[in-house]
Amino acid sequence: MQLAKIISALPSAPVAVKGPADREITSLTHDSRQVIPGCLFVALPSVTPGRTGEAAGGGANFILEAVEKGAAAVITSADLDAPRATMIRVEDPRTALSSAAAVFYGHPSLQLQTAGVTGTNGKTTVSFLLKHLLDVAERPCGLIGTVRYMVGPRELPAARTTPEADDVQRLLREMRDVNCRAAVMETSSHALAQDRVRNVEFDAAIFTNLSQDHLDYHQTMGAYFAAKQRLFEQLAAQPHKRGTAVINVDDRYGRRLFDLSAPRVKTLTYGQSSGAMFRAADLRTDLQGTQFSLHAGGRSFLVRLPLYGSFNVYNALAALAAMHALGHDVRKSVDALKDAPQVPGRLEMVPGPKIFRVFVDYAHTPDALESVLRTLRSLEPARLITVFGCGGDRDRAKRGPMGRVAEDSSDWCIVTSDNPRGEDPEAICREITSALRGKNHEAITDRRAAIRRGVAMAGPGDIVLIAGKGHEDYQEFADRRIPFDDVAEASSAIRGRAA
Repeated sequence: MQLAKIISALPSAPVAVKGPADREITSLTHDSRQVIPGCLFVALPSVTPGRTGEAAGGGANFILEAVEKGAAAVITSADLDAPRATMIRVEDPRTALSSAAAVFYGHPSLQLQTAGVTGTNGKTTVSFLLKHLLDVAERPCGLIGTVRYMVGPRELPAARTTPEADDVQRLLREMRDVNCRAAVMETSSHALAQDRVRNVEFDAAIFTNLSQDHLDYHQTMGAYFAAKQRLFEQLAAQPHKRGTAVINVDDRYGRRLFDLSAPRVKTLTYGQSSGAMFRAADLRTDLQGTQFSLHAGGRSFLVRLPLYGSFNVYNALAALAAMHALGHDVRKSVDALKDAPQVPGRLEMVPGPKIFRVFVDYAHTPDALESVLRTLRSLEPARLITVFGCGGDRDRAKRGPMGRVAEDSSDWCIVTSDNPRGEDPEAICREITSALRGKNHEAITDRRAAIRRGVAMAGPGDIVLIAGKGHEDYQEFADRRIPFDDVAEASSAIRGRAA
């Protein structure tokens, strides 16, 4: 593709272009390690933790390296000259990357039914459910999300929930090229604040809920909500598609979003409250799953879901409403839900003897942990034992509330290490336990030992919950990342106990 075509697609005119614009661009990347001859390298400024703005530096430090590798052109906010490459100076490299990637890959979202899912909790489960329903409806669906990326039959490891704009557009193009007809994407608040999905056009945008998380980045709940709201502002402004907003109106931020969005875009609501367009009632959960009555469009359906709890009812409602927004029959979608897949690390039951049960869940916010524990309590265990921790170098304000939720909702809780990253694991555990009021807890910093302790103390009819890391297959420390899988560790502890 000619560089001039990419330059003409930028959202605003460049501050300066130094060098020829008739170069042939053969690839595009924000990562200097991926630069090859003929590449357009976009030097992104680094993100400053603790605010939504950008700091100087970042990708600009790698411009000369990219040029040495053969980059034909560079987009940057820095006023630099580099031999042998056309230098394109812009005010905002992130929006430039988004526009450049969309035009370079041929605007693939316009050839796919595309759904974006945002919210604090539930994004992954809603995305998995929606992909399943689209596949059953013979709309082969790709997936971009926290657990993995799926391009047709190919599974790729997920480096982050929503990748950078060039990777988003490349993955969507690959989906189109392997005959996917739809794509589901988790859209994180970081991605929305950083314009990673700016040039994706959505047929449906789904809001699940909002509760405390990521305040190390957004600082306030207002700023966190504003980042989520950007998806729906984009939906209202996109030039080619008339998308539908799908909003949980039982959530207070969802009601606020509905008030802001409904006048500008077509909106479907879901929840258990009487005014929801997709409404659930008569919920029942047991060890075989959950069933509920769905009331939608003047009709009623019995929904059987092989997942547990009221929060998964909300996830199922979101997926069903989104399918309707995408033009699919509600009854057929309801029928397909009974065969929905287990979502990795989302209230995943660990195989073992039936005398007690062990579940692994990704819950890493106070609200998510409380929802999971409430669900498990509804299964009427003899005792509920919780093993959990909090990650390092992340929102510290949620540590005390998570500890109190675990203490109040469990018969016994074991505080342990999560991903301590650059912090002292024992200091994180002390910060959690210092907020606890009762005596139904202990701290075991070693996560493997904590899991073994939780399994070892389980008696007949007990349930053990291992929370915080879910699908992750590693544990991250300041100087290393080691293999660690909660499901595998729980299985090992169960086998060890049996032996």
